[in-house]
Amino acid sequence: MKRTGRIILIIVILIAIGGASWYYVTNSQNGDEEEIPHVVVERGDIVDKALAVGTIEPRVEVSVKSQFSGVAQRLFADVGDYVRAGDALIEIKPTPTPQELVDAERQIELRELEVRNLESEYNRQKTLHDKQLVATQDFERAERAYDEAKLQVQLAKDELELLRKGQVSTSKGTFESTVRAPVSGFILDKMVEIGDNIVPLTSFQEGTVLMTMANMDDLIFRGTVDEIDVGRLDQGLPAAVKIGALPNANVEAVLSKIWLKAEKEENSTVFPVELEIISATEMDLAQPEAPPTEVVLRAGYSANAEIIIEKRDQALLIPERVIEFSGDTARVNVLLADNTLEERIIQTGLSDAINIEVVDGLDEGIRVREKPPKEIE
Repeated sequence: MKRTGRIILIIVILIAIGGASWYYVTNSQNGDEEEIPHVVVERGDIVDKALAVGTIEPRVEVSVKSQFSGVAQRLFADVGDYVRAGDALIEIKPTPTPQELVDAERQIELRELEVRNLESEYNRQKTLHDKQLVATQDFERAERAYDEAKLQVQLAKDELELLRKGQVSTSKGTFESTVRAPVSGFILDKMVEIGDNIVPLTSFQEGTVLMTMANMDDLIFRGTVDEIDVGRLDQGLPAAVKIGALPNANVEAVLSKIWLKAEKEENSTVFPVELEIISATEMDLAQPEAPPTEVVLRAGYSANAEIIIEKRDQALLIPERVIEFSGDTARVNVLLADNTLEERIIQTGLSDAINIEVVDGLDEGIRVREKPPKEIE
């Protein structure tokens, strides 16, 4: 029995020693792996893009002005309303000065006096012409001057009526001081209220802006790109527009214009760009299987546009931080199966400033050593 007990004890001791040895070897190997941080070469999509910062704006925004002076008497449309070209927007009540009224009345009196004088001359020329005592040419000249004078009287009366009532009717139509929409579109902003004075648009002054309006079905992105990126851009490049107020919106656009002249913006040099918006949709997160719905864009939304310069699908990728660049040469340290390191020269391709494409020198699944952290002195 004693011999049997010794044999059992020896077996137990051998098992314990073997288990301890296995644990030590295993942990030693794992420890070696943990002592060498690394990344694995993987496949993925990579995009080289340029960032543009700007806003959503209508392609054409129209400022509505008046050719009449006066006071805003009645508003026919407000912000957000859709109006068609020719619809009434604002009725302006004329506010002529006493001097303007007196001058208009005096013009009528002067024109009527001129008509009476020319009427006498016309009658005299007609009598002589009937007796064939004057040439037909002289008679026609007197007749024409008389007709023009009568028109001048009517014009002076129309001007006085327009000053007093803000409206006058002629054989050519009705002329009024009501401002009408120059184009079809939405009212974006209103700058006047009832009772405000209106300065007319003339060749000597810009005039009061009454409203701004635009066609909201024709929106674009206007923004700026840093000078570092503008040299890589070409018209026609696709872009994705991100709107802060609409985080779930998917807005697709195309680069349509690149300015030739730079601008200074907070001590940096930027180039204005313009993007044509193709579509704006939004997915319902509660019903992801439902088709996307159209998004209503508003003028003035702040937005960022990611202009896609180049894209690779399922490329070999590693973090750019693990590469040692020396001139045109890129080197990495590959971690071999026996935990030894091997330096390799690789050929790189597209980069998004975080990951970089590996064109040659590495295969999928290869382990690449991380750079050791820099010591802080």
